[in-house]
Amino acid sequence: MTNPQSLPEPDLPAPAPPAIRTHPAAPRAPLVATPTAGASRKIAIAVDLSEESAFAVRWAVQNYLRPGDAVVLLHVRPTSVLYGADWGAVSSQPADHVSGEESEKLESDFDSLTTTKVGDLAQPLVEADFPFKIHIVKDHDMKERLCLEVERLRLSAMIMGSRGFGAARRASKARLGSVSDYCVHHCICPVVVVRFPEEEGGRKGVAEEVGEEGELELHPVPEEEEDLEDTDASDEHKDL
Repeated sequence: MTNPQSLPEPDLPAPAPPAIRTHPAAPRAPLVATPTAGASRKIAIAVDLSEESAFAVRWAVQNYLRPGDAVVLLHVRPTSVLYGADWGAVSSQPADHVSGEESEKLESDFDSLTTTKVGDLAQPLVEADFPFKIHIVKDHDMKERLCLEVERLRLSAMIMGSRGFGAARRASKARLGSVSDYCVHHCICPVVVVRFPEEEGGRKGVAEEVGEEGELELHPVPEEEEDLEDTDASDEHKDL
């Protein structure tokens, strides 16, 4: 007795592939190149809108910056508009008598004026074709905030004037050079303090010297310790 021949099984349909759901790609913001991206060094120049700061920018262009560097113009704006930079306060009206609407307008005007002034300081960078950006923050303590921003922005070095920051000095009654002195001792990066030239007799001179052919000449700053006042005003009158 022979075994019945087994019949071939019918072909089964192949299993359907798993469903794949596709979602439309989320819109992506266009990539915008920042002026300091890819720079070999990012150098901060602390500015307070004074003549000393303007000189520090010009000095940096001619004596410190090199090809491949990018610059951050770092400005700490006081939290009160009643204390402006060396070009004067925005308003002399007491803060207690300023309404909320007037205060907002003062803040807006001060911000616009600050940005314009810092932009003017950047002109030597534009002429020398150094990439830069303006970084403005608000704080009541300029010294600590400068050091904080240097660390947060991971800057390679900071350049600043030795006798600037006049309005903040008058407001806080700090002694001459206290801001630059604090930054020298507390910043995590090297700090270059630029001396503002003085004329004979101790009177503050202009920030630029014109050569015989009418070209701008800036002389390197001598490396010596910064002159600070030996005593505060209170100590001067202690024995009176």
